[in-house]
Amino acid sequence: MARLTTLSKLLITMLIVGVLAFLIISLTRGGVLDSLLPKEKEKTDLPDGIMTGNGDNPNGNNGISPKNTNGSGKNSDVVKIGVVTWGGYAAGQYFNEGFLANKNSRFYKDYGFEVEFKVLDDFDASRNAWKADEVHLLWATVDAFPTESAGLSEFEPQIVFQADWSRGGDAVVARRGINSVDDLRGKKIAVAPMTPSHTFLLWLMDAGDLKYSEVEIVEVPNAIDAATAFKAGRVDAAVVWSPDDESCVRDVAGAKVLENTRTASNIIADVFFAKKEYINNNKEKLEKLFEGWMKGAAELNGSEANKKKAAKILAEGLNIPEGDALGAMNNVRLCTYGDNVNFFNLEGGYKGVTGEVLYSKMSTVYNSLNFAPDNVPNWRLVNYPGLVKSTKLSGAQHAAEGAKTFTAPTTKAKTAPALSTKQVRINYRTGEFQLDENAKYIIDKEFTDIAKMFANARIRIEGNTDNVGSVSSNKALSLKRAQSVADYLSDEYKMPQNRFVIVGNGPDNPVADNGTAKGKAKNRRTEFKLIRD
Repeated sequence: MARLTTLSKLLITMLIVGVLAFLIISLTRGGVLDSLLPKEKEKTDLPDGIMTGNGDNPNGNNGISPKNTNGSGKNSDVVKIGVVTWGGYAAGQYFNEGFLANKNSRFYKDYGFEVEFKVLDDFDASRNAWKADEVHLLWATVDAFPTESAGLSEFEPQIVFQADWSRGGDAVVARRGINSVDDLRGKKIAVAPMTPSHTFLLWLMDAGDLKYSEVEIVEVPNAIDAATAFKAGRVDAAVVWSPDDESCVRDVAGAKVLENTRTASNIIADVFFAKKEYINNNKEKLEKLFEGWMKGAAELNGSEANKKKAAKILAEGLNIPEGDALGAMNNVRLCTYGDNVNFFNLEGGYKGVTGEVLYSKMSTVYNSLNFAPDNVPNWRLVNYPGLVKSTKLSGAQHAAEGAKTFTAPTTKAKTAPALSTKQVRINYRTGEFQLDENAKYIIDKEFTDIAKMFANARIRIEGNTDNVGSVSSNKALSLKRAQSVADYLSDEYKMPQNRFVIVGNGPDNPVADNGTAKGKAKNRRTEFKLIRD
Protein backbone atom coordinates (compact mmCIF):
# COMPACT_ATOMS: atom_id res chain seq x y z
CA MET A 1 0.00 0.00 0.00
CA ALA A 2 1.40 3.39 -0.99
CA ARG A 3 2.34 5.74 1.89
CA LEU A 4 1.59 9.46 1.86
CA THR A 5 4.59 11.67 1.75
CA THR A 6 5.23 14.30 4.50
CA LEU A 7 4.29 17.09 2.10
CA SER A 8 0.99 15.39 1.22
CA LYS A 9 0.09 15.04 4.91
CA LEU A 10 0.75 18.76 5.49
CA LEU A 11 -1.43 19.80 2.52
CA ILE A 12 -4.34 17.59 3.64
CA THR A 13 -4.15 18.98 7.24
CA MET A 14 -4.23 22.57 5.99
CA LEU A 15 -7.25 21.77 3.80
CA ILE A 16 -9.18 20.28 6.74
CA VAL A 17 -8.40 23.26 9.02
CA GLY A 18 -9.50 25.68 6.31
CA VAL A 19 -12.81 23.90 5.77
CA LEU A 20 -13.55 23.86 9.53
CA ALA A 21 -12.73 27.56 9.85
CA PHE A 22 -15.05 28.36 6.94
CA LEU A 23 -17.91 26.39 8.54
CA ILE A 24 -17.48 28.10 11.97
CA ILE A 25 -17.51 31.58 10.44
CA SER A 26 -20.59 30.79 8.38
CA LEU A 27 -22.48 29.37 11.35
CA THR A 28 -21.59 32.35 13.55
CA ARG A 29 -22.73 34.90 10.99
CA GLY A 30 -25.98 33.03 10.54
CA GLY A 31 -26.69 32.97 14.28
CA VAL A 32 -26.77 29.18 14.36
CA LEU A 33 -23.85 28.86 16.74
CA ASP A 34 -25.38 31.34 19.22
CA SER A 35 -28.50 29.22 19.43
CA LEU A 36 -26.45 26.13 20.28
CA LEU A 37 -24.29 27.73 23.04
CA PRO A 38 -25.47 28.58 26.63
CA LYS A 39 -26.74 32.16 26.85
CA GLU A 40 -25.23 34.79 29.20
CA LYS A 41 -27.89 36.40 31.40
CA GLU A 42 -29.14 39.43 29.54
CA LYS A 43 -29.24 42.86 31.16
CA THR A 44 -32.79 44.01 31.56
CA ASP A 45 -34.34 47.42 32.19
CA LEU A 46 -36.53 47.08 35.25
CA PRO A 47 -39.62 49.18 35.90
CA ASP A 48 -37.95 51.25 38.62
CA GLY A 49 -35.23 52.42 36.27
CA ILE A 50 -32.35 50.21 37.45
CA MET A 51 -30.32 47.67 35.54
CA THR A 52 -29.12 44.29 36.66
CA GLY A 53 -26.33 42.19 35.22
CA ASN A 54 -23.61 39.65 35.95
CA GLY A 55 -20.69 42.04 35.57
CA ASP A 56 -18.70 43.54 38.42
CA ASN A 57 -20.52 46.55 39.88
CA PRO A 58 -18.25 49.37 41.07
CA ASN A 59 -21.03 50.72 43.26
CA GLY A 60 -21.14 47.57 45.35
CA ASN A 61 -24.94 47.45 45.24
CA ASN A 62 -25.45 43.78 44.33
CA GLY A 63 -25.40 44.52 40.64
CA ILE A 64 -27.65 47.56 40.94
CA SER A 65 -26.45 50.84 39.51
CA PRO A 66 -28.09 54.13 38.64
CA LYS A 67 -29.58 54.16 35.17
CA ASN A 68 -28.38 57.66 34.36
CA THR A 69 -25.93 59.83 36.25
CA ASN A 70 -25.00 62.28 33.55
CA GLY A 71 -24.81 66.02 34.04
CA SER A 72 -28.49 66.53 33.33
CA GLY A 73 -29.40 64.09 36.08
CA LYS A 74 -32.51 63.00 34.17
CA ASN A 75 -34.00 59.72 35.43
CA SER A 76 -31.21 59.34 37.98
CA ASP A 77 -32.67 57.15 40.72
CA VAL A 78 -30.07 57.83 43.42
CA VAL A 79 -29.19 61.30 44.67
CA LYS A 80 -25.46 61.11 45.40
CA ILE A 81 -24.05 63.48 48.00
CA GLY A 82 -20.35 64.14 48.59
CA VAL A 83 -19.41 64.68 52.25
CA VAL A 84 -16.36 64.72 54.52
CA THR A 85 -15.71 63.27 57.96
CA TRP A 86 -17.81 65.81 59.85
CA GLY A 87 -20.78 65.72 62.19
CA GLY A 88 -22.76 68.47 60.49
CA TYR A 89 -24.38 66.24 57.86
CA ALA A 90 -25.87 63.86 60.43
CA ALA A 91 -29.46 64.95 59.78
CA GLY A 92 -29.41 63.66 56.21
CA GLN A 93 -27.54 60.47 57.07
CA TYR A 94 -29.90 59.78 59.98
CA PHE A 95 -33.00 60.32 57.80
CA ASN A 96 -31.42 58.03 55.19
CA GLU A 97 -30.87 55.25 57.76
CA GLY A 98 -27.22 55.06 56.70
CA PHE A 99 -24.73 56.21 54.09
CA LEU A 100 -25.63 53.75 51.32
CA ALA A 101 -28.68 53.84 49.10
CA ASN A 102 -31.25 51.54 50.69
CA LYS A 103 -34.96 50.76 50.78
CA ASN A 104 -35.17 51.37 54.55
CA SER A 105 -34.33 55.01 53.98
CA ARG A 106 -37.08 57.46 54.84
CA PHE A 107 -36.16 59.32 51.68
CA TYR A 108 -37.24 56.17 49.84
CA LYS A 109 -40.22 55.30 52.03
CA ASP A 110 -41.62 58.83 52.23
CA TYR A 111 -40.57 60.28 48.89
CA GLY A 112 -39.74 57.40 46.58
CA PHE A 113 -36.05 57.92 45.79
CA GLU A 114 -32.76 56.72 47.23
CA VAL A 115 -29.83 58.72 48.58
CA GLU A 116 -26.18 57.78 48.83
CA PHE A 117 -23.49 59.58 50.82
CA LYS A 118 -19.93 59.33 49.52
CA VAL A 119 -17.12 60.25 51.92
CA LEU A 120 -14.60 62.33 49.97
CA ASP A 121 -12.14 63.77 52.47
CA ASP A 122 -9.65 64.80 49.79
CA PHE A 123 -10.69 68.27 48.64
CA ASP A 124 -9.47 68.08 45.04
CA ALA A 125 -10.86 64.57 44.60
CA SER A 126 -14.27 65.73 45.84
CA ARG A 127 -14.38 68.60 43.35
CA ASN A 128 -13.33 66.32 40.51
CA ALA A 129 -16.04 63.85 41.48
CA TRP A 130 -18.64 66.62 41.38
CA LYS A 131 -17.46 67.86 38.00
CA ALA A 132 -17.66 64.29 36.64
CA ASP A 133 -21.21 63.83 38.03
CA GLU A 134 -20.08 61.09 40.39
CA VAL A 135 -21.86 63.12 43.08
CA HIS A 136 -24.74 65.53 42.51
CA LEU A 137 -24.55 67.60 45.70
CA LEU A 138 -21.25 68.50 47.33
CA TRP A 139 -20.29 70.09 50.64
CA ALA A 140 -18.65 73.49 50.97
CA THR A 141 -18.47 76.27 53.52
CA VAL A 142 -19.98 79.51 52.31
CA ASP A 143 -17.11 81.54 53.79
CA ALA A 144 -14.47 79.74 51.69
CA PHE A 145 -16.63 79.32 48.59
CA PRO A 146 -15.42 82.61 47.06
CA THR A 147 -11.98 81.05 46.63
CA GLU A 148 -13.38 78.40 44.26
CA SER A 149 -16.67 79.68 42.83
CA ALA A 150 -15.02 81.46 39.90
CA GLY A 151 -13.11 78.31 38.97
CA LEU A 152 -16.35 76.30 38.94
CA SER A 153 -18.36 78.88 37.01
CA GLU A 154 -18.58 76.79 33.81
CA PHE A 155 -20.71 74.33 35.81
CA GLU A 156 -22.91 77.10 37.28
CA PRO A 157 -22.71 75.95 40.93
CA GLN A 158 -25.68 76.90 43.14
CA ILE A 159 -25.81 76.75 46.93
CA VAL A 160 -29.11 75.03 47.74
CA PHE A 161 -29.25 74.77 51.55
CA GLN A 162 -27.31 75.16 54.78
CA ALA A 163 -26.59 72.03 56.81
CA ASP A 164 -24.91 73.41 59.92
CA TRP A 165 -22.96 76.03 61.82
CA SER A 166 -19.67 74.95 63.38
CA ARG A 167 -19.96 75.18 67.16
CA GLY A 168 -16.66 73.96 68.53
CA GLY A 169 -15.54 71.93 65.54
CA ASP A 170 -12.87 74.52 64.65
CA ALA A 171 -10.39 75.92 67.16
CA VAL A 172 -7.19 77.92 67.54
CA VAL A 173 -4.70 76.24 69.88
CA ALA A 174 -1.77 78.21 71.27
CA ARG A 175 1.36 77.53 73.26
CA ARG A 176 2.04 78.68 76.81
CA GLY A 177 2.10 82.46 77.18
CA ILE A 178 -0.38 83.24 74.41
CA ASN A 179 -3.59 84.35 76.11
CA SER A 180 -5.16 86.80 73.66
CA VAL A 181 -5.22 87.66 69.99
CA ASP A 182 -2.72 90.44 70.59
CA ASP A 183 -0.26 87.85 71.93
CA LEU A 184 -0.18 86.28 68.44
CA ARG A 185 1.62 89.32 67.07
CA GLY A 186 4.89 88.18 65.50
CA LYS A 187 4.13 84.50 66.13
CA LYS A 188 4.05 81.54 63.73
CA ILE A 189 0.56 80.21 63.03
CA ALA A 190 -0.16 77.02 61.07
CA VAL A 191 -3.29 77.17 58.94
CA ALA A 192 -4.67 75.58 55.78
CA PRO A 193 -5.24 78.48 53.36
CA MET A 194 -8.60 79.04 51.69
CA THR A 195 -10.39 76.72 54.12
CA PRO A 196 -12.80 77.33 57.02
CA SER A 197 -9.74 77.30 59.29
CA HIS A 198 -8.33 80.25 57.38
CA THR A 199 -11.63 82.13 57.60
CA PHE A 200 -11.81 81.58 61.35
CA LEU A 201 -8.29 82.92 61.84
CA LEU A 202 -8.96 86.00 59.71
CA TRP A 203 -12.08 86.91 61.70
CA LEU A 204 -10.27 86.37 64.99
CA MET A 205 -7.43 88.63 63.87
CA ASP A 206 -9.88 91.30 62.75
CA ALA A 207 -11.58 91.21 66.16
CA GLY A 208 -8.17 91.84 67.72
CA ASP A 209 -6.97 94.59 65.35
CA LEU A 210 -4.19 92.27 64.17
CA LYS A 211 -3.00 92.67 60.58
CA TYR A 212 -2.09 89.72 58.38
CA SER A 213 1.40 91.12 57.97
CA GLU A 214 1.90 91.14 61.74
CA VAL A 215 1.96 87.34 62.04
CA GLU A 216 3.95 84.63 60.28
CA ILE A 217 1.56 82.32 58.48
CA VAL A 218 2.79 78.75 58.00
CA GLU A 219 0.66 77.21 55.26
CA VAL A 220 -0.23 73.52 55.59
CA PRO A 221 -2.45 71.26 53.44
CA ASN A 222 -5.15 70.76 56.06
CA ALA A 223 -6.10 71.20 59.70
CA ILE A 224 -4.72 67.77 60.62
CA ASP A 225 -1.27 68.84 59.44
CA ALA A 226 -1.69 72.08 61.37
CA ALA A 227 -2.14 70.05 64.56
CA THR A 228 0.92 67.97 63.70
CA ALA A 229 3.03 71.11 63.20
CA PHE A 230 1.86 72.47 66.56
CA LYS A 231 2.63 69.25 68.44
CA ALA A 232 6.09 69.15 66.83
CA GLY A 233 6.83 72.66 68.11
CA ARG A 234 7.25 74.15 64.63
CA VAL A 235 4.63 76.83 65.25
CA ASP A 236 3.31 78.86 68.17
CA ALA A 237 -0.35 78.40 67.31
CA ALA A 238 -2.49 76.43 64.87
CA VAL A 239 -6.05 76.34 63.58
CA VAL A 240 -7.27 72.76 64.01
CA TRP A 241 -10.40 70.60 64.02
CA SER A 242 -11.99 68.81 66.93
CA PRO A 243 -10.89 66.43 68.43
CA ASP A 244 -7.34 67.48 67.47
CA ASP A 245 -7.72 70.55 69.68
CA GLU A 246 -8.05 68.27 72.70
CA SER A 247 -5.02 66.19 71.73
CA CYS A 248 -2.94 69.33 71.16
CA VAL A 249 -3.75 70.62 74.65
CA ARG A 250 -3.08 67.19 76.11
CA ASP A 251 0.21 66.59 74.29
CA VAL A 252 1.80 70.06 74.50
CA ALA A 253 2.61 71.26 78.01
CA GLY A 254 0.94 74.58 78.81
CA ALA A 255 -1.05 74.67 75.58
CA LYS A 256 -4.62 75.96 75.53
CA VAL A 257 -7.57 76.50 73.23
CA LEU A 258 -7.35 80.22 72.58
CA GLU A 259 -10.74 80.31 70.88
CA ASN A 260 -13.17 78.01 69.12
CA THR A 261 -16.40 78.24 67.20
CA ARG A 262 -18.57 77.75 70.25
CA THR A 263 -17.97 81.44 70.86
CA ALA A 264 -17.28 82.37 67.24
CA SER A 265 -20.64 80.83 66.51
CA ASN A 266 -21.62 82.27 63.12
CA ILE A 267 -18.48 82.10 60.99
CA ILE A 268 -18.28 78.58 59.54
CA ALA A 269 -21.47 77.63 57.66
CA ASP A 270 -21.58 74.27 55.90
CA VAL A 271 -23.70 74.25 52.76
CA PHE A 272 -24.39 71.99 49.78
CA PHE A 273 -24.19 73.07 46.17
CA ALA A 274 -25.26 71.50 42.89
CA LYS A 275 -25.01 72.26 39.18
CA LYS A 276 -27.73 74.54 37.90
CA GLU A 277 -28.63 72.00 35.22
CA TYR A 278 -29.05 69.24 37.78
CA ILE A 279 -31.30 71.48 39.89
CA ASN A 280 -33.46 72.38 36.92
CA ASN A 281 -33.96 68.70 36.04
CA ASN A 282 -34.51 67.48 39.61
CA LYS A 283 -36.32 70.28 41.45
CA GLU A 284 -39.10 68.18 42.92
CA LYS A 285 -36.67 65.51 44.12
CA LEU A 286 -34.35 68.11 45.67
CA GLU A 287 -37.26 69.84 47.39
CA LYS A 288 -38.18 66.54 49.03
CA LEU A 289 -34.53 65.89 49.90
CA PHE A 290 -34.38 69.23 51.70
CA GLU A 291 -37.68 68.63 53.50
CA GLY A 292 -36.57 65.22 54.73
CA TRP A 293 -33.18 66.54 55.78
CA MET A 294 -34.83 69.33 57.81
CA LYS A 295 -37.12 66.81 59.49
CA GLY A 296 -34.04 64.83 60.43
CA ALA A 297 -32.36 67.94 61.87
CA ALA A 298 -35.40 68.75 63.99
CA GLU A 299 -35.54 65.20 65.35
CA LEU A 300 -31.85 65.19 66.27
CA ASN A 301 -31.93 68.64 67.85
CA GLY A 302 -34.81 67.59 70.06
CA SER A 303 -33.81 64.10 71.20
CA GLU A 304 -30.67 62.63 72.73
CA ALA A 305 -31.97 59.15 71.90
CA ASN A 306 -32.14 60.08 68.22
CA LYS A 307 -28.63 61.52 68.43
CA LYS A 308 -27.35 58.23 69.80
CA LYS A 309 -28.99 56.40 66.92
CA ALA A 310 -27.38 58.85 64.50
CA ALA A 311 -24.02 58.34 66.20
CA LYS A 312 -24.14 54.65 65.30
CA ILE A 313 -24.87 55.54 61.69
CA LEU A 314 -22.00 58.04 61.58
CA ALA A 315 -19.64 55.66 63.32
CA GLU A 316 -20.21 53.03 60.63
CA GLY A 317 -20.24 55.42 57.70
CA LEU A 318 -17.21 57.44 58.77
CA ASN A 319 -15.31 54.55 60.38
CA ILE A 320 -14.91 56.33 63.71
CA PRO A 321 -15.87 55.38 67.30
CA GLU A 322 -19.45 56.12 68.35
CA GLY A 323 -18.23 58.47 71.07
CA ASP A 324 -16.34 60.55 68.52
CA ALA A 325 -19.37 60.58 66.24
CA LEU A 326 -21.58 61.87 69.05
CA GLY A 327 -18.95 64.49 69.92
CA ALA A 328 -18.79 65.57 66.29
CA MET A 329 -22.56 66.18 66.25
CA ASN A 330 -22.35 68.14 69.50
CA ASN A 331 -19.76 70.43 67.91
CA VAL A 332 -22.25 71.78 65.38
CA ARG A 333 -25.65 73.42 65.19
CA LEU A 334 -27.71 71.21 62.88
CA CYS A 335 -29.62 73.80 60.89
CA THR A 336 -33.40 73.70 60.75
CA TYR A 337 -35.88 74.94 58.17
CA GLY A 338 -36.12 78.25 60.07
CA ASP A 339 -32.34 78.61 60.09
CA ASN A 340 -32.37 78.23 56.31
CA VAL A 341 -35.08 80.87 55.95
CA ASN A 342 -32.77 83.25 57.83
CA PHE A 343 -29.65 82.11 55.97
CA PHE A 344 -31.22 83.10 52.65
CA ASN A 345 -33.04 86.05 54.30
CA LEU A 346 -36.28 84.95 52.67
CA GLU A 347 -38.52 87.04 54.88
CA GLY A 348 -36.36 90.16 54.55
CA GLY A 349 -34.94 92.30 57.32
CA TYR A 350 -33.05 89.51 59.10
CA LYS A 351 -30.35 91.19 61.22
CA GLY A 352 -28.21 88.12 61.89
CA VAL A 353 -25.53 86.51 59.74
CA THR A 354 -26.78 85.50 56.30
CA GLY A 355 -25.12 83.52 53.55
CA GLU A 356 -24.80 86.69 51.52
CA VAL A 357 -23.03 88.54 54.35
CA LEU A 358 -20.49 85.77 54.81
CA TYR A 359 -19.91 85.15 51.12
CA SER A 360 -19.62 88.83 50.17
CA LYS A 361 -17.41 89.74 53.12
CA MET A 362 -15.00 86.87 52.52
CA SER A 363 -14.94 87.55 48.77
CA THR A 364 -13.45 90.94 49.58
CA VAL A 365 -11.09 89.63 52.27
CA TYR A 366 -9.73 86.71 50.25
CA ASN A 367 -9.35 88.91 47.18
CA SER A 368 -7.30 91.43 49.18
CA LEU A 369 -4.98 88.58 50.20
CA ASN A 370 -4.77 87.25 46.61
CA PHE A 371 -6.57 84.03 47.51
CA ALA A 372 -9.63 84.88 45.40
CA PRO A 373 -9.71 86.39 41.90
CA ASP A 374 -11.28 89.69 40.90
CA ASN A 375 -14.10 87.90 39.09
CA VAL A 376 -15.70 86.11 42.06
CA PRO A 377 -19.37 85.62 41.06
CA ASN A 378 -21.92 87.72 42.91
CA TRP A 379 -23.96 85.98 45.62
CA ARG A 380 -27.04 86.32 43.44
CA LEU A 381 -25.40 84.01 40.89
CA VAL A 382 -24.28 81.25 43.27
CA ASN A 383 -27.31 80.70 45.49
CA TYR A 384 -30.61 78.97 44.79
CA PRO A 385 -33.13 79.43 47.64
CA GLY A 386 -35.89 77.66 45.73
CA LEU A 387 -35.78 74.50 47.84
CA VAL A 388 -36.37 76.49 51.02
CA LYS A 389 -39.05 78.67 49.43
CA SER A 390 -41.06 75.67 48.28
CA THR A 391 -40.94 73.97 51.69
CA LYS A 392 -43.36 74.71 54.52
CA LEU A 393 -42.54 73.24 57.91
CA SER A 394 -44.21 74.57 61.05
CA GLY A 395 -43.77 74.01 64.75
CA ALA A 396 -41.16 74.96 67.32
CA GLN A 397 -38.88 72.11 66.25
CA HIS A 398 -38.47 73.69 62.80
CA ALA A 399 -37.98 77.27 64.03
CA ALA A 400 -34.75 79.21 63.68
CA GLU A 401 -32.21 79.20 66.48
CA GLY A 402 -32.77 81.95 69.00
CA ALA A 403 -30.12 84.30 70.35
CA LYS A 404 -28.12 83.15 73.33
CA THR A 405 -29.55 84.19 76.69
CA PHE A 406 -27.01 86.09 78.78
CA THR A 407 -27.31 86.61 82.51
CA ALA A 408 -26.68 90.06 83.91
CA PRO A 409 -22.92 90.76 83.83
CA THR A 410 -21.04 90.58 87.10
CA THR A 411 -18.60 93.13 88.49
CA LYS A 412 -15.75 90.74 87.61
CA ALA A 413 -16.66 91.02 83.94
CA LYS A 414 -15.48 94.66 83.97
CA THR A 415 -11.89 93.56 84.53
CA ALA A 416 -11.88 90.01 83.14
CA PRO A 417 -9.08 89.26 80.62
CA ALA A 418 -10.19 90.02 77.07
CA LEU A 419 -9.75 87.62 74.20
CA SER A 420 -9.48 90.49 71.72
CA THR A 421 -9.65 94.27 71.58
CA LYS A 422 -10.99 96.28 68.65
CA GLN A 423 -10.39 100.02 68.79
CA VAL A 424 -12.92 102.23 67.03
CA ARG A 425 -12.81 106.02 67.00
CA ILE A 426 -16.29 107.48 67.24
CA ASN A 427 -16.54 111.24 67.00
CA TYR A 428 -18.85 112.95 69.47
CA ARG A 429 -19.56 116.60 69.89
CA THR A 430 -17.86 118.06 72.95
CA GLY A 431 -19.65 117.01 76.10
CA GLU A 432 -22.20 114.87 74.21
CA PHE A 433 -22.78 111.13 74.16
CA GLN A 434 -25.52 110.62 71.56
CA LEU A 435 -24.60 108.81 68.36
CA ASP A 436 -25.07 110.65 65.09
CA GLU A 437 -25.54 108.90 61.73
CA ASN A 438 -21.81 108.97 60.98
CA ALA A 439 -21.03 107.35 64.33
CA LYS A 440 -23.56 104.60 63.60
CA TYR A 441 -21.98 104.04 60.19
CA ILE A 442 -18.54 103.64 61.81
CA ILE A 443 -19.89 101.10 64.31
CA ASP A 444 -21.57 99.15 61.51
CA LYS A 445 -18.43 99.19 59.39
CA GLU A 446 -15.88 98.43 62.08
CA PHE A 447 -17.58 96.19 64.60
CA THR A 448 -21.15 95.04 63.97
CA ASP A 449 -20.18 92.06 61.82
CA ILE A 450 -17.68 90.93 64.45
CA ALA A 451 -20.39 91.10 67.11
CA LYS A 452 -22.65 88.95 64.93
CA MET A 453 -19.96 86.39 64.11
CA PHE A 454 -18.90 85.97 67.75
CA ALA A 455 -22.51 85.80 68.87
CA ASN A 456 -21.84 83.70 71.98
CA ALA A 457 -19.18 86.00 73.44
CA ARG A 458 -19.84 88.88 75.80
CA ILE A 459 -18.82 92.32 74.59
CA ARG A 460 -17.18 94.80 76.90
CA ILE A 461 -17.60 98.33 75.59
CA GLU A 462 -15.11 100.74 77.12
CA GLY A 463 -15.38 104.48 76.63
CA ASN A 464 -12.13 106.51 76.78
CA THR A 465 -11.38 110.23 76.69
CA ASP A 466 -8.42 112.57 76.54
CA ASN A 467 -7.35 114.54 79.63
CA VAL A 468 -9.24 117.77 78.92
CA GLY A 469 -11.61 118.43 81.82
CA SER A 470 -11.93 116.78 85.21
CA VAL A 471 -11.36 113.08 85.68
CA SER A 472 -14.77 112.53 87.26
CA SER A 473 -16.69 114.31 84.48
CA ASN A 474 -14.74 112.45 81.80
CA LYS A 475 -15.44 109.11 83.44
CA ALA A 476 -19.15 109.86 83.63
CA LEU A 477 -19.19 111.02 80.01
CA SER A 478 -17.25 107.98 78.75
CA LEU A 479 -19.66 105.67 80.57
CA LYS A 480 -22.65 107.34 78.86
CA ARG A 481 -20.91 107.07 75.49
CA ALA A 482 -20.25 103.36 75.97
CA GLN A 483 -23.86 102.84 76.98
CA SER A 484 -25.09 104.70 73.89
CA VAL A 485 -23.17 102.24 71.70
CA ALA A 486 -24.72 99.27 73.52
CA ASP A 487 -28.18 100.81 73.14
CA TYR A 488 -27.66 101.22 69.41
CA LEU A 489 -26.55 97.58 68.94
CA SER A 490 -29.50 96.41 71.03
CA ASP A 491 -32.10 98.56 69.25
CA GLU A 492 -30.81 98.12 65.70
CA TYR A 493 -29.62 94.50 65.79
CA LYS A 494 -31.65 93.04 68.68
CA MET A 495 -28.54 92.10 70.66
CA PRO A 496 -29.47 91.46 74.32
CA GLN A 497 -28.46 94.20 76.76
CA ASN A 498 -27.14 91.61 79.21
CA ARG A 499 -24.53 90.70 76.64
CA PHE A 500 -22.78 94.06 77.13
CA VAL A 501 -20.40 95.02 79.91
CA ILE A 502 -20.27 98.83 80.09
CA VAL A 503 -17.12 100.58 81.34
CA GLY A 504 -16.23 104.27 81.45
CA ASN A 505 -12.46 104.72 81.76
CA GLY A 506 -12.35 108.45 81.22
CA PRO A 507 -8.72 109.51 80.72
CA ASP A 508 -7.23 106.65 82.78
CA ASN A 509 -6.14 104.38 79.89
CA PRO A 510 -4.40 106.54 77.28
CA VAL A 511 -2.79 104.89 74.24
CA ALA A 512 -1.00 108.04 73.08
CA ASP A 513 0.50 111.29 74.42
CA ASN A 514 -2.18 113.68 75.68
CA GLY A 515 0.30 116.49 75.17
CA THR A 516 -0.38 116.59 71.42
CA ALA A 517 -3.57 117.07 69.39
CA LYS A 518 -2.85 113.84 67.53
CA GLY A 519 -2.40 111.95 70.77
CA LYS A 520 -5.60 113.35 72.24
CA ALA A 521 -7.50 112.19 69.15
CA LYS A 522 -6.20 108.64 69.55
CA ASN A 523 -7.20 108.59 73.20
CA ARG A 524 -10.79 109.61 72.40
CA ARG A 525 -11.83 106.13 71.42
CA THR A 526 -14.27 103.30 72.06
CA GLU A 527 -12.86 99.81 72.60
CA PHE A 528 -14.82 96.64 71.89
CA LYS A 529 -13.46 93.67 73.80
CA LEU A 530 -14.63 90.09 73.39
CA ILE A 531 -14.66 88.26 76.70
CA ARG A 532 -15.60 84.67 77.39
CA ASP A 533 -18.93 84.19 79.07
